[in-house]
Amino acid sequence: MTTHLTHIPAPDGVAPATAYTHVVMGTGRLIAVSGQLALDEKGALVGRGDPYAQARQVFENLRRCLASAGAGFDDVVKLTYYVTDMAWMPAVRTVRDEFLDPARLPAASAVQVAALVGPEFLMEIEAFAVVPR
Repeated sequence: MTTHLTHIPAPDGVAPATAYTHVVMGTGRLIAVSGQLALDEKGALVGRGDPYAQARQVFENLRRCLASAGAGFDDVVKLTYYVTDMAWMPAVRTVRDEFLDPARLPAASAVQVAALVGPEFLMEIEAFAVVPR
């Protein structure tokens, strides 16, 4: 468990969160990871039409990007999910819970968009993390 992050799941007067944490504070160095798509290391699509396979590849890409900056999922303070259909969110949450501790989720936003960079992509996910200095 990281000690440089503080999770506030339900601030006074705010309804409790069910699949995210309302406020996550950290001290240290901020890392911003651009939205990741379901592309393998060669740029090929993974999981055409399969939200679980695409989510798994996206989270694996996020893991690799975070690691390149000396961070991990325990350091993530905010995730933003861009999905072409809210029907993909159960798959995203299921896979997310394979990579992140469901008891200490980051702040999050989920946005349905009309399209991503290509029609084959079902989702794009970006992350913000804080690591100790």
